[in-house]
Amino acid sequence: MFKSVMKPDSLIALALMAFSVYLMWHATVLPITWDGARGPGGGAFPFWLSLIMFLASGGIFLRSVLSGVRPADLTPFFEPGMFGQVLAVVLALGLTIFLMPILGAYIAIPLFMFWYLRFFGRNGWTVTLSLTLATPVALFFFFEVALLILLPKGMAEPLFFPLYAMFF
Repeated sequence: MFKSVMKPDSLIALALMAFSVYLMWHATVLPITWDGARGPGGGAFPFWLSLIMFLASGGIFLRSVLSGVRPADLTPFFEPGMFGQVLAVVLALGLTIFLMPILGAYIAIPLFMFWYLRFFGRNGWTVTLSLTLATPVALFFFFEVALLILLPKGMAEPLFFPLYAMFF
């Protein structure tokens, strides 16, 4: 059943399982239970989402191990030309993370989405603009209004003062 060579999906699933355990461990620093009047504790969402990620990765690992290793599985992980595309997305995500404290999540994330949808994914203007403009609105209402979790705003924070006055 276990072969001497592991497939890439097995290795990635194991890495995600280990990362999930790490996140669950850190989430338990905050309460993960339900607090009657206030709702879920601060660690509840990270803990339960990490547990779901652990279970999903475990399923992928089991499927990969049980299917065995075939000669076709030993071909290179990336097809020619794919490594450049993966590197472009990784660099763009890194830039997005770098820009979040400066510009704020509500500007950095739409900038990434705009680049990814329009230039990388070659989607039309309707799809690109509608998703790019709807995402920060949905993020604001989900995180800040519903969950009361503040996302970084960077230098855009003064623009949110009227919204704070309306919702808080």
